[in-house]
Amino acid sequence: MFKNTIVKTPGETYVNGLTTSDLGTPIYEKALEQHEAYIEALKKCNVEVHVMPKNADFPDSTFVEDTAVLTQEFAVISNPGAPTRNGEIIEMEPAVKSYYEKLYYIKAPGTLDGGDVLQAEDHFYIGLSERTNLEGAEQLKAIFESENYKATIIQLEKFFHLKTGISYLGNETMVLAGEFINHPDFASYKKIIVPAEEEYAANCIRVNDYVIIPAGYPKTKQMINEAGYQTIELDMSEFRKLDGGLSCLSLRF
Repeated sequence: MFKNTIVKTPGETYVNGLTTSDLGTPIYEKALEQHEAYIEALKKCNVEVHVMPKNADFPDSTFVEDTAVLTQEFAVISNPGAPTRNGEIIEMEPAVKSYYEKLYYIKAPGTLDGGDVLQAEDHFYIGLSERTNLEGAEQLKAIFESENYKATIIQLEKFFHLKTGISYLGNETMVLAGEFINHPDFASYKKIIVPAEEEYAANCIRVNDYVIIPAGYPKTKQMINEAGYQTIELDMSEFRKLDGGLSCLSLRF
């Protein structure tokens, strides 16, 4: 059960954030509305929501997931791989410290984005991407193993972040898309396979009694419902424009 979440309001400069998509420039006012709806959905999932103030110096800083990795016992402050995002950890560290006594840090030359880290019970999967390098992944793997967790490093082929294409719903169930559908490291899990045309829906989040999913992906929603989960749909259009998904917008612990 999650008790707490950390989110950060998008700043006015959000529209200038990094992206690899060709979906156009985000509409700031609409992004704010969608972020408010996201907060309300988290509250419906029965968690406390800590809302950090916006910071125009960091256009991408609403994507708080990339700045830390949180477990029940300890937190890891990451070292984001995009130079323009690296300073986001300065504000995130005191926010995380208000909840945790034990903190670890990913240190240069290691880089790590939290979006490349997926927890499935006592096993963490760490993706190697353009933002997370081998040094950063190996540092995190060593931290997890020192705390009696398992950790596996996975080379990404196409996805931007690991969690762009995979989510863990509990009950040994993975939501998978693209390169992860037949990936040997996930062969033992029950699979909800996202069709290619709904690939964006692979990034969803289980928060206590609900699975929050992006709106507009009926096949994936139906499969998740048929697997026994209640769903909450949210319009994510303005965050998708900057490569953002549902998991990116919060730290859940």
